[in-house]
Amino acid sequence: MDVFNLRNQLVGDYAEYISSFIYIRDQRIKQYADKILQEGQLWPDPLIQLNPSFEAGKTIHELVAEGLLHHECAQIFRINKETPDSKILKLHKHQEDALRAAAKDQDYVLTTGTGSGKSLAYIIPIVDHVLKHGSGKGIQAIIVYPMNALANSQLNELEKFINLGYPDHRGPVRFARFTGQESEEERELIRQHPPDILLTNYVMLELILTRPEDRESVIKSAQGLRYFVLDELHTYRGRQGADVAMLVRRLRDAVRSPQMQCIGTSATLASEGTYAEQQEKVATVASIFFGTRFTPEQIIGETLQRATPSYSETDTFFVDALNEQIKRQEGTFPSEYQEFIQTPLVSWIESNFGVDREANSDRLIRATPISITGKDGAAQKLAQLCDRSAADCEKIIIACLMAGYRILNPETEFPVFAFRLHQFISPGENIYTTLESSNERYLTVNNQQFKPGDRSKNLYPIVFCRECGQEYYSVKIHKNEEDGSVQFLPRDYTDLLKNEDDTPAYIYLNEEHPWDMNEDEIIDRIPDDWLEDDEDIKKVKTSRKKSLPENIRVSANGIQDHDGISVTLIQAPFQFCLHCGVAYHSRIQSDFLKLTALTSSGRSTSTTILSLATIRKLKQDGYLEPKARKLLSFTDNRQDAALQAGHFNDFVETSLIRTALYQAADKAGEKGMRHDELTQIVARELDLPFEQ
Repeated sequence: MDVFNLRNQLVGDYAEYISSFIYIRDQRIKQYADKILQEGQLWPDPLIQLNPSFEAGKTIHELVAEGLLHHECAQIFRINKETPDSKILKLHKHQEDALRAAAKDQDYVLTTGTGSGKSLAYIIPIVDHVLKHGSGKGIQAIIVYPMNALANSQLNELEKFINLGYPDHRGPVRFARFTGQESEEERELIRQHPPDILLTNYVMLELILTRPEDRESVIKSAQGLRYFVLDELHTYRGRQGADVAMLVRRLRDAVRSPQMQCIGTSATLASEGTYAEQQEKVATVASIFFGTRFTPEQIIGETLQRATPSYSETDTFFVDALNEQIKRQEGTFPSEYQEFIQTPLVSWIESNFGVDREANSDRLIRATPISITGKDGAAQKLAQLCDRSAADCEKIIIACLMAGYRILNPETEFPVFAFRLHQFISPGENIYTTLESSNERYLTVNNQQFKPGDRSKNLYPIVFCRECGQEYYSVKIHKNEEDGSVQFLPRDYTDLLKNEDDTPAYIYLNEEHPWDMNEDEIIDRIPDDWLEDDEDIKKVKTSRKKSLPENIRVSANGIQDHDGISVTLIQAPFQFCLHCGVAYHSRIQSDFLKLTALTSSGRSTSTTILSLATIRKLKQDGYLEPKARKLLSFTDNRQDAALQAGHFNDFVETSLIRTALYQAADKAGEKGMRHDELTQIVARELDLPFEQ
C-alpha cells in the first residue's frame, strides 16, 4: 500500500469537500482561497517516523530451559500457532527484563513505544504464575484497561495464545472479560466460576468493589491477589488519575493483599531530560498511582538497536558513497534484505527518521518525527549532502521508504521500514485581511496581529454569508475608558463575548453596494419583520432602531477615526445580510449557521468525511489483505465517541437515502414520479434486508 498516495488522495478529497459548501462573492478573495486549497497550505506537511528495531532478548524456550518460566509456556507462547510452521517466540530485551523483574517479585512499569509488545511483558509472568501454582484457585490477576476496545483486543490475544492448539480450545489458564459489555449470564458465570485472569476497566472495577453481589463473589475470589496491572497509565490524568489511584488502594484493602505485585505500562509518562531523569520521574508517578514505592531501577524502558550500519554525515567516504548510490540507482533498490540494509541511503534514512543518540550518552532513542518536505524537511537536508534538488530527494526518500516497507527481515518477518505517517488536519481556518479597499487589502491565512512589514495595518478574520458569499470582518468593539476612543479588535465569529466588557460586531465593506442611511433605502433592505405600518406608511419598528447598521469611519489600525475608510458596523449576533438580504430570527444566537469561515466544518463532520474517504481508498487497495483494510478511530471520551458514532450512522443513512432518491429519479426519466408513490419507489431502490 502506498501511504503517501493515500495521504494525497485524502487531503485532496477533504479540500474538495470543504470548498464545496463555501461561496465567496469577492473574486480576489475567491482566487486566493482556491490557490491555498490547491497548494495544501491549510494543513502541514506530514511527519514521518520509523518504528525502530529493538534489541533482542532470549526466546521463551531459552527462559524455560533456564528455569525462569514453566515448561508449558513454550507451548503457549508461539508465533503463528494456527499454522504448521509455527515459530518460537523471541522476546525483546525490555520484555525479558520485565519477566526477570516479575520473577523477583518486583513491581515495575514498562515505558516503551507503540508496537513494542508491552502486553506480553505482563501476560507471560501472569500465565507463568498460574501454571506454577495451579488454575482454578480464584482470580490471581486483574488487568485494568482505559478503554473497552483495548480489553477486547487483549481478549482476542489471550484466546490466540492460551486456547489455540489445545483440545476444545481450552487452555490451561482461564480468563474472562468483565467490562459491562457482557450479558447477565456471562457475568453470573464469572461470579460462580471466577477465572484466573480478569480483564476489566476502572469504572467496572469500582462497581465490582461496590455492588454486594460482585463483592461477595468476584472480590472474595480475588483474596490474596497476586498481580494488578494498569495498562496505558498515561491516560489517567487530573481528577480521573486521583480516582484511579484511590481505587488501587481500596482494591488492595478489599483483597487483603499487601504483597500485591503492581505492574504499569505506558508509551509516554515522561519525555524530557535524560533516560535516568525520565526513570526517576516515572518512578515518582508510579509510586503515587499504586501507593507503593517505585525506584528508578523498576522503570523498564526500551532498548533500541540499528537495523543498518551507523555512519556520520561528516564522513566524506559515506557522503561520496551516498552520492554515488543516488546517481546510480535513481529510485531503485536491492530486493534482498542484507544487501538493502547495507546501502548508504538506507542507513541515512534510519538515522533521520528512526533512531538518534541521546545527548551525552551512547543510548539509542527514537528520532523526533520530521517531514520529508519543507525548508526543514529531510529532502532539503539530503539535498545539501548530494548534488540533487530537494524535489528529486523527496522522490528518492519516498521510494526508499516504500522499498523498506516491502522488504522483510528474515528473522523477525517485520519490514525494514515499518513507518508511520502523521497528518494533522485542522477543522477551522480563517482568511485574514486588512481594513482597506477590496483591491488593496492584504490577504493571508496566517493568524497574526499586523500586516507583515506594516504595523499600522491590523489583520482581521473575515467570514462569509452562507447565502451569497458576502464577506464580513469579525470584530469586537473595545472602548478606552481614559480617552473615550473606540478600537476594533479581531474576534472569532462564534464567540459572542457574553462574559467580557467588549461588544461583538461585524464590519461590512462593499464599495459596489454600500449601506445607504437614506430612510427609503433602509426600508427596502431590512427584513420585513423589522417594519411596521403607520397610516399605510412603512417605517422601522422602534424596538429595531437600535439594531440598525451604522456607517462609521475606521483607520487601518482599527481606531474609529473621521479620516478613516467608510464602513458599516453591524451588531452580533448576525441578523441579516446587507448584500443579499437573507434574514434570521432573533432567537438564533449562534452565527455558525449563518456565516462560514474558510474551513468552518464541524469536527464530527470532518472526521466522518475523512474516515469514509479512507475506507473508500482502502477498499480499492490491492496490496493489503481484505481483513487489513479497516480504520480504527479514537476519541477523547465516551461522550465524543457516542456523538461520533451517531454522526457516522446518520451520515451513512442519509447517503443511502439520497442515493436511492437519485436512482429512482434517474430511472423515472422525463416521466418523473408522483409524490404519493415516492416513498415506495425509494424503499424499493434501497433494497435493504427486512431487518434493516
